[in-house]
Parts: sequence; structure tokens; C-alpha cells
Amino acid sequence: MVFNSTEFYLFLPIVFSIYWLLKGKTKLQNLFILIASYVFYGWWDFRFLILIAFTSVCSYYSGLLIGKFRSSDNDDRLPGHRKAKAVVITNIVANLVILGIFKYYNFFIGSFLSLFPQLNADRFLINIILPVGISFYTFQAIGYSIDVYKGKMEPTCDVVAFFSFVSFFPQLVAGPIERADHLLPQFLKERRFDYTVAMDGCRQMIWGFFKKMVVADRCALYVDSVWSDYASQNGSTLVLAALCFAFQIYGDFSGYSDIAIGTAKLFGIQIKRNFNVPYFSRDIAEFWRR
Repeated sequence: MVFNSTEFYLFLPIVFSIYWLLKGKTKLQNLFILIASYVFYGWWDFRFLILIAFTSVCSYYSGLLIGKFRSSDNDDRLPGHRKAKAVVITNIVANLVILGIFKYYNFFIGSFLSLFPQLNADRFLINIILPVGISFYTFQAIGYSIDVYKGKMEPTCDVVAFFSFVSFFPQLVAGPIERADHLLPQFLKERRFDYTVAMDGCRQMIWGFFKKMVVADRCALYVDSVWSDYASQNGSTLVLAALCFAFQIYGDFSGYSDIAIGTAKLFGIQIKRNFNVPYFSRDIAEFWRR
């Protein structure tokens, strides 16, 4: 399910209404958000839910083990610390292997086999669909185990809250990636409806839809038409297409981020700002920070 779809326009008000009918019942709200997020993510293909559940289980239990081992000693040279380090490394490797297989395996194998045209590439490539948003929830879950290992936060024992944190649907598909020490605690405390915050979220969503559907999608029509026949285009047309492409990718990512942040506000959840006008940066380092 994508934000600019009829399904989402029906999905959001239904989820919003039921969620606030459970006001004051934090655990039930978290359970409902978890179910809604899994419906949202499984809308493309329910098999994707196996991956996000695997990532959530690995990171949840790794956090508990890391917390257990770290509490046994505070010395980096003692066995408890070494066990905690082994757990966090194992969790990182397990999640990155899954990410690598689904996102990069065919790319790297295909690139390698292009050097040896005599080999039958079909024997080595695997027919898999790239799960939407796999990078976002994978790195978010990995970040949790790293934060627990570094002592930035205590591991949570609330499995429903943790699964909701990993799969929270507004930022599940296109981010922004949230640090656990900022987002997870919000699922562990009671949330109250704030009309002012909700209206601010609606305004941010509308602005995001404008960026995505009016700016990015309209620029894409021109860019795609030029790129599809770039060899016959003159220099000024190519420069204009490149400029439009800059607006297109900015509108896509910034628009999706605004919709995600605005949607989260409707549920009493604050997501940190993303895409802080990066095109106005003074240097490359500031560009990536923004």
C-alpha cells in the first residue's frame, strides 16, 4: 500500500478512528497499530510479513540477551561484555544477510556474470521480489540492538511495543529511519489526542502530497520522456531534464517524509524531521546531515 492510493485514503481514517477509540489503553493501541501496520505492509504480498517478523524477533531477543549479559559486568574484558558483543554482531550479520540476499544478490551476481558471457546466468540468479522498505526497518531494528549494546537505552520487555516500533506503518515504506531511543519510548507511554498536533499533521501531509503528486510526479513525466530518447535531444533539453530530475527526486523523498511525519502526528507519535532543505547546503557533509 502506498500513500497516494485509494486504499490508503480508506485505510487511514479507519485506523485513526479505531485507534483513538482505544484511548487510555496503551497496550491495546500498540496491538492495533501492529495489526494495522502488518495489513499495510502485507498489502503488496503477505509473504513480506515473514521477513519483517524475522527481523523483529531477532532484534527483540538480541536486545534482551545483550541487556542480560551487560548487566553481569561492566568491564569490557569480562565474559559478559564479550557475549553481548557476540550477540549484537550476530544480529547485525543475520539481518544484513537477509537484506543482501533480497536487495543485492541478483545485482552483484549479474554484474559478475556479465564478465563471463559464456556462463548461463539463469543458473545463478534467483527469482525473488524485492520487499518494499526492507532497508528501512532492517536498519531501524539493527540500530536498536546497537543502542542497547552501547548502553544508550535499556532493552524493552514489551514485545508488542517493540514490534510496533519496527513496523510502524507511516515510516515503514520510505522512512525516515528512527533511532530506537527516540521512537520506542513513545510506544511505552500513554498517548493523548491533541487537536492542534493532529491538525499540524494534516497540514504536513497535504504539503507532502503536493510535493509528491504535483511536483515530483509531474516532473517525472517530462524527465522520463527526455531520458527515453536522450540521444536525439539537444543540450538545453538535457540540462532542463536534469534540473527537473533534481526536483523530482527531492519531491519524492521529501514528500514521502512529510506524509510519514504528518501521519504519525495523527497517532500522537513524533518522528524527527527529515530532508531539511539539503539543496541549500554549503558543502557535501552538510548535505548529508540535512
